[in-house]
Amino acid sequence: MAKYGHPFKPRFLINSAVGNVMCSITFGERFEYNNEKFQRMLHLIEDAFNIGAGILSQILDLMPWLLYIPGPHHNILQPYIDTFDILREIVKKHKETRDPGFTRDFIDAFLEEIEKAKMDPESTFNEDNLIFTVFDLFGAATETTTVTLCWALLYMLRYPDVQRRVHEEIDKVIGRDRSPKIEDQVNLPYTNAVIYETQRYCDVVFAGVPHTTYRDTQVQDFFIPKGTIIIAVLSSVLKDETVWEKPHEFYPEHFLDADEQFVKREAFLPFSAGRRMCLGEQLARKELFLFFTTLLQHFTFHIPENQPRPQEDGHYVLIHSPDSYELCAIPR
Repeated sequence: MAKYGHPFKPRFLINSAVGNVMCSITFGERFEYNNEKFQRMLHLIEDAFNIGAGILSQILDLMPWLLYIPGPHHNILQPYIDTFDILREIVKKHKETRDPGFTRDFIDAFLEEIEKAKMDPESTFNEDNLIFTVFDLFGAATETTTVTLCWALLYMLRYPDVQRRVHEEIDKVIGRDRSPKIEDQVNLPYTNAVIYETQRYCDVVFAGVPHTTYRDTQVQDFFIPKGTIIIAVLSSVLKDETVWEKPHEFYPEHFLDADEQFVKREAFLPFSAGRRMCLGEQLARKELFLFFTTLLQHFTFHIPENQPRPQEDGHYVLIHSPDSYELCAIPR
């Protein structure tokens, strides 16, 4: 499709690519994009992720006893059940084939910890937690990174001058003959600023997960008693009018100083805040940089002929996703 400039929706390809990164880390294996098992797992995780944000899921969280009553509401659990069945089969295969002296991937590493903790009755290293942890890795890391990259390409369609500057910087620093490396990040201040501004402006995660204060706490003039549920509203910081020059516009210069060098802002908190912020931040940053830079190195993205400019509003489920759109990718 890229070769002939045909319009296509980017989400499938981006989700498959990001999903394969997680498969390599977690399972020690990658898949062809048309692999039925691979795509089924990605779709199930996406369904479970979206269902988890729905009103019925929230009602069941508040009233779990409803699950003891027969009815169609039990169908809400099916994507979770099906996904866990796939993951259990993968863990079973790992147990049968692993070499205790050789760690292939995350599952092997976790299984090793389970072995070490067999004599500790209070250990949380067990197969159930392994399944839930792998599910969380895919649900959080794959979906949020996919959505952020979809936003990034949408902004390249809407702001061709920004795309042109990214192209020029990549051509100057990397060229078109070698693949980008993490080490290139420091020499690509504008490209890096575009990625950071994408995260700030698209505001993928409106708020952090709930936390609870473990002791009485004083924050400025506010007293917060022990046991209070706290939710960090990340959007209020990312769009703070007292911090950002143009908080409601896509403006990569937010992350550039007077010398056009990249500068990270204290109010940039897309991965939540505090001691229990997203532990996958470093992986996500590397994925976003390598995927985005590689795509812009090889392609120029256009709005398909006779199609309207894609909108920036998007929609919320659990995260803020762009509405479905098409683009044309022209090889450079």
